Amino acid sequence: MLFGRDRLLSPAQLANLDSHKYSCQSNSILDPYMQPWWNWLVTKCPLWLAPNLITLAGLAVNIVTTLIVVYHNPDAKGKGAPQWTYLLAAVGLFFYQSLDAIDGKQARRTGTSSPLGELFDHGCDSVSVIFVAVGVSTMTGLGAHPMVMFMVCFTAIALFYSAHWQTFVSGTLKFGRIDVTEEQWCVISLYLVGAVFGSEIWNLQLSLGGVVFPLKLVPCAVTAVMTVYHVHEYFDSIFRGGIGKNGSTVAGTSVLSPSIPLALVVVPAFVICQKSIEDVFGNNPVLYIFAFSMVASKVTCKLVVAHMTKSELEYFDSSMIGPAMLFLNQYFSTYFREYYVLWVCLIWGLVDFLDYWRKICTEICDHMDIYCFRIGSQSATAASSSSHAGVSAPAGSPGVSARVTRARSKAS
Repeated sequence: MLFGRDRLLSPAQLANLDSHKYSCQSNSILDPYMQPWWNWLVTKCPLWLAPNLITLAGLAVNIVTTLIVVYHNPDAKGKGAPQWTYLLAAVGLFFYQSLDAIDGKQARRTGTSSPLGELFDHGCDSVSVIFVAVGVSTMTGLGAHPMVMFMVCFTAIALFYSAHWQTFVSGTLKFGRIDVTEEQWCVISLYLVGAVFGSEIWNLQLSLGGVVFPLKLVPCAVTAVMTVYHVHEYFDSIFRGGIGKNGSTVAGTSVLSPSIPLALVVVPAFVICQKSIEDVFGNNPVLYIFAFSMVASKVTCKLVVAHMTKSELEYFDSSMIGPAMLFLNQYFSTYFREYYVLWVCLIWGLVDFLDYWRKICTEICDHMDIYCFRIGSQSATAASSSSHAGVSAPAGSPGVSARVTRARSKAS
């Protein structure tokens, strides 16, 4: 986006954004048991606290606690981190899960529900998912098995993208019986095992049918099984056809069209990894995954925007310049050290991703006359009055419309 057009959304896209309605279906096993905790927690949030700030705070804690683990084992191969770091990471993920669950509830409490909140929530999720995958891979020392770590992390990226791919097709975000909440609790449990027994526990040798393997590969096998489960769910929905004309997507495009941006991330990542003379992934797995995850997060966010604005998905993106640098460097017989090019790729992707978020949030806020990180005084006053009167939005209520929110914020 650094050298792209000034405006990301056309007038037609903004008009479609105004009419967008969030649609979600959940059959989660654990969500009903977590609801009392989430409902209690949101009541402790002051009415002046913007929902997007809640989401961002949760993400920040998740990132920081994961980076502490990574700091002590940057190549995911060493002795591991101190046990307290795993406990901290478990608490950080629980903190993120809780805040991620109540941001929508806070939006309904304050009458500030808007498409921006949906986009912001999914954008933060796209970043969190890779930090969760990298954190667990680092704790278990998967860097000693580079291709297993590659599979685990890029599977997480691809599955999160695929969830929004089926949303782009069906118009509804669907959560299965075993989905985000259940998987987050599995990761929290793995962190707690590491906190109690230390990272050495994952090198414990097991034997099954005469085959000896380390304990760390058991979670990887479970990941593979769950991948098959999710792929079946997502693509069963995708291939049944979309809600658009003749079974197309919400934008009227082919249901297979979102596969192209995903392929442009995963395929180059695999090829560059395999063709590297310096074994750039094997020597720097965490750095490599972070570099490509910036690209993956951005294309996922653009898929979410395409769904919300009912517009055709763009295939190529400026964030892909980073991986192109690595590819061209290999093509010209590694003219520069791949380690340095990888850092340039990461920095480019991060700056480009943040620049995209700055522009897209600004455009939506300007169009709807709302704020990203604060609540207009009129909205806060109205929400406070409703709270004192014992009136609150029902759990399934979408909140005030974008235009009412706009009027309140403008009056402030």
